[in-house]
Amino acid sequence: MSCWYNISAPEDDIVVSTRIRLARNLSGIPFPSRMNSEQLEQLKSKVKMAVSESNTPFAKTLKYIDMNAVPEVEINAMVERHVISPEFAAKSEGRAIILSDDESISIMIGEEDHLRIQVILGGFQLEKAYDIAERLDTLLYDRLHFAFDDELGFLTECPTNLGTGLRASVMLHLPVCESSGEIAPLSENISKIGFTVRGMYGEGSRSAASLYQISNQITLGISEKNAVDNLKVITAQLIEKERGLRNNLERISVEDTVFRALGTVKSARKISGKEMMNLISRIKLGTSMGIINSDKNPFGILIENQPFMIMRRYGEMPPEERDIKRAQTLREEFKDSSL
Repeated sequence: MSCWYNISAPEDDIVVSTRIRLARNLSGIPFPSRMNSEQLEQLKSKVKMAVSESNTPFAKTLKYIDMNAVPEVEINAMVERHVISPEFAAKSEGRAIILSDDESISIMIGEEDHLRIQVILGGFQLEKAYDIAERLDTLLYDRLHFAFDDELGFLTECPTNLGTGLRASVMLHLPVCESSGEIAPLSENISKIGFTVRGMYGEGSRSAASLYQISNQITLGISEKNAVDNLKVITAQLIEKERGLRNNLERISVEDTVFRALGTVKSARKISGKEMMNLISRIKLGTSMGIINSDKNPFGILIENQPFMIMRRYGEMPPEERDIKRAQTLREEFKDSSL
């Protein structure tokens, strides 16, 4: 089955992905930072049983994975595929994850909170992602006792997640907004209404390949639906902004940038991860604007050629060998792309 990032989706000329994440904790068990090994095992057992004993067809699509059995390369590759967070990868020992076949659904057990329920879909699919997350939340809520306060809502390790415990986000490809100097003012305006702009891997990460993650900051005093609806409106405005700027570009200059990038990936023998980010961003702009004729998903290729994803396929190797493998893969992926 294809992973979520290899499937065509609505508005994917601009919106690379949509994510809904829910933070949940069980009553009667300390937060992860205070759990001992016995309590962690108890937590994993409860969650595993809640999913495995459910009679819903939905639950049957999920598999339980003990992170102790996962090699380090695969753990880091999971981060590159956005299956788990960098924080979970750094402290994965003794933890577990529940995962769907296409990796669009993941439940991290024992991250900052007992459960981090995540649904990630390609393109602009906020309502669908929220619906899946809500169904999963209900399935677990019916079998587990979540820590909840009538005034504070769902109780979480970090106070910034109190209330709904929901973080809704979209990953946008904004190369022209970026080159036009629009990101800083956009970020400032968005922050005034309770949203934030981050890099490719969330909090603390930098932008790469002109990718920006927009997510809600407020979880207390607002409903889950309102948070999702507000993000939907903001995303629609950003899509319109980027498309408007693209329409005003000088066509010959864009074509020159795009064709140079395509020529490089078709002929280069060594490509670093940083260089790939820039090249793929330009190629994606070209496919979205109809300059390049290709049935490939550039950002699916970008994910598949991150450092640990390469070593997942070919075995551990030094950076220079990865650069050679990456160039070889890119040449193969884009050999049939035409101008």
